[in-house]
Amino acid sequence: MSAFVISLKDNGKYKYTFEHRRGKTLMTSVEYSSVEAIHSNIEFLRTNFSSLNFIKFKTPSGKHYFRLAIDKKIFANSRRFNTELRFEKAMEEIKSNFANAEILDLSFDIFGDLSAEDIFGSD
Repeated sequence: MSAFVISLKDNGKYKYTFEHRRGKTLMTSVEYSSVEAIHSNIEFLRTNFSSLNFIKFKTPSGKHYFRLAIDKKIFANSRRFNTELRFEKAMEEIKSNFANAEILDLSFDIFGDLSAEDIFGSD
């Protein structure tokens, strides 16, 4: 199953990626100030999925990508695809699995302020 994977960037902002059921990243969101904002945005996009536009682009080197938008507001950018077939398959994967994709929050630090000594002990 596809998944939204939430992560914390080095600049303190949050983002999510939409991962293919085989683990490949298909698109990456814009930055958000909180995990709650991401959850709210994902629900908004699910509710308004019929209004989403896949705006298609092609780089000068011939790679294909898209931006996910409603009206003129961009919500995510896809990765670059070498072939048009992979590009089309990625969009179909998103269209087929967006509504049911699980949300995985990997934005938290499970170790907190633990040092290696705290984890492995001291000799």
